[in-house]
Amino acid sequence: MKITGLQWNLVWEDRDANYDRARELLADSGGSDLIILPEMFSSGFSMNVDATAEPDDLPTEVFLRKLAREQNAAALGGLVRRGEGKGKGYNELITFAPDGTELGRYRKNRTFRYTGESEHYENGTEVSVFEWQDWKIAPLICYDLRFPELFRRATAKGAELIVVIASWPSVRVEHWVTLLRARAIENLAYVIGVNRTGSDPNLEYPGRSIIIDPWGEIVADAGAKDEAFSAEIDLETVRNWRAEFPALQDLNI
Repeated sequence: MKITGLQWNLVWEDRDANYDRARELLADSGGSDLIILPEMFSSGFSMNVDATAEPDDLPTEVFLRKLAREQNAAALGGLVRRGEGKGKGYNELITFAPDGTELGRYRKNRTFRYTGESEHYENGTEVSVFEWQDWKIAPLICYDLRFPELFRRATAKGAELIVVIASWPSVRVEHWVTLLRARAIENLAYVIGVNRTGSDPNLEYPGRSIIIDPWGEIVADAGAKDEAFSAEIDLETVRNWRAEFPALQDLNI
């Protein structure tokens, strides 16, 4: 399966500009099976729920559905839904198949207290796994990366590819790379981390979106520039390694 991640300098609270930029980056990407966009890609990591939350016509969901159809690929990206009370939102991601079918939806389990995210967004409680092209795929969001128990729960559900979308700042970029590699090694899984570049009113972002194999080796690294980056990943690589090195049989979850 070919997976493609998009990283760019998200335009602050401007949906249309971000939709246009995503399409530009994909224009010469050569096709893919799974396309992954960053956390809250249509708005940036803003705490202004009135600006980030999807209006009633759900434009970001509509965009992702169209993107999946146009690219003949599954499309996964982060968005915000308005919460059920207290003026908060939900930091979520959603995945669509090319025919418009919703493959999966996930709500960020660990909202980032350090930046006040937990004051504006309600956390989720469930870990989800969806299937695409015979793969079992678990999506997670940014700060979730610091909580290995979430990855263990996903692996216990059969996850073979774990996707982490993020707005991870430059000041902690080495944590980003190290933790992504650790999660791949621990779970004997491919891991892809898709981050953003540039800056917003609060932080700077390094890019460094990467694809990691089940041994923790980096097989694709987007570096710091805006781009669509891709790699082919092999399902048998995961399954053969898990059969040869059966550490997951000793999980106690």
